[in-house]
Amino acid sequence: MLSAQVLPDGSRVRWVEIPGAEPTRVYVHGLGASSAPYFSAALAHPALAGHRSLMVDLLGFGISDRPQDASYTLQMHADVLARALQQAGVSGADVVAHSMGGAVAVALATSHPWLVRRLVLVDAPLDPVRELPTAKRPGSSGIGVYHTEKEFLDRGWDETLDFVGPEWAATMRLAGPQALYRSAMSLLRGTEPAPRESLEKLPIPRTFLYPAADGPRFDADRLAGAGVAVVAVPDCGHNIMLDNVPGFAGAVRAALRD
Repeated sequence: MLSAQVLPDGSRVRWVEIPGAEPTRVYVHGLGASSAPYFSAALAHPALAGHRSLMVDLLGFGISDRPQDASYTLQMHADVLARALQQAGVSGADVVAHSMGGAVAVALATSHPWLVRRLVLVDAPLDPVRELPTAKRPGSSGIGVYHTEKEFLDRGWDETLDFVGPEWAATMRLAGPQALYRSAMSLLRGTEPAPRESLEKLPIPRTFLYPAADGPRFDADRLAGAGVAVVAVPDCGHNIMLDNVPGFAGAVRAALRD
């Protein structure tokens, strides 16, 4: 485990690092997750072994610090991640990012282009939500139903940990409650411009992985028209790297093949 100070108050971002060949690969988790539990099995697969790899926990999550007064917007996460990567001696990295981490990675590549060489998004949300949800739904954290942070802290934290089930809760309970809520709400509101618009304009190789079980993506032609490779991975749900380790590892290797 390594770390870097990213805020003046001493807050640190931490990551698990595996030594290996360049270019460096950076793995970023989704909302309420932690990179090492989600990506370790895939990184041990022969298809991905051998590269210097950083499994980074975003500020507020996993083994990173959880300052209560940080904004935890997607852009803040990108800027803080950039500071950590610079201190780690990373430049021109291949970034593989899951779910919310994908939106952060797009912001990172847009705002700090020297840090990102290629981008692999793993079932990442690209568009803001027009209306906040009024009821929790399967497959979602359900955090958006709490329309104020006070409501979430008063009762939503415990309800959410119960709602998401024991596997997701195992990493979600490591998050700071403020970090979890503010990150979730920033994800729902999106960035300006939206992650989709920024992704389409990036001048680097980009790949978007999604579960084949979801059926053809409605935006496949639009993404392909912008130069984004769209790849369906079989036998998996949203957590592709956990559900189908060989399929995920093979898809990432193909995306990052020189």
